[in-house]
Amino acid sequence: MTDFHIRPIEARDNAAVANIIRSVMPEFGADGPGFAIHDAEVDTMYEAYARPRSAYFVVERDGVVLGGGGIAPLEGGDAHVCELRKMYFLPAARGIGAGSAMMQRCLDAARAQGFRRCYLETLTGMDAAQALYRRHGFTTLACPMGGTGHFSCDQYFIREL
Repeated sequence: MTDFHIRPIEARDNAAVANIIRSVMPEFGADGPGFAIHDAEVDTMYEAYARPRSAYFVVERDGVVLGGGGIAPLEGGDAHVCELRKMYFLPAARGIGAGSAMMQRCLDAARAQGFRRCYLETLTGMDAAQALYRRHGFTTLACPMGGTGHFSCDQYFIREL
């Protein structure tokens, strides 16, 4: 049995999720130009993922948000491709199964929205995240897809849904 809960993001979660993104990304050297930490949506994740074919979830334990992850249409991509976006966890949520549970929740949401493939971008050095992606059926791509604006990412993955 898990001691965490995954639920859809609420407006009251915006500050917590922004703080998680801004603390976790620098941990992996992902705080310079071309990384998601600079996306305008970071401060308003609830509103950003209220758009059509988008969903964002948070993981919480004892009422404290410890991480999140979501899906949305791939910017500049095929209408049948979504992007796994902004999936980050504080250290307290790592190694407890939250990543796998969040991944499954996001993939289920993507299927429910009619997507056929799920794409993601990440960074060399995020080894645990890449292992998670591979365990969930993602395979590597040689080059990026779409137009995310995350030009500093150097690892790309895709998976059939």
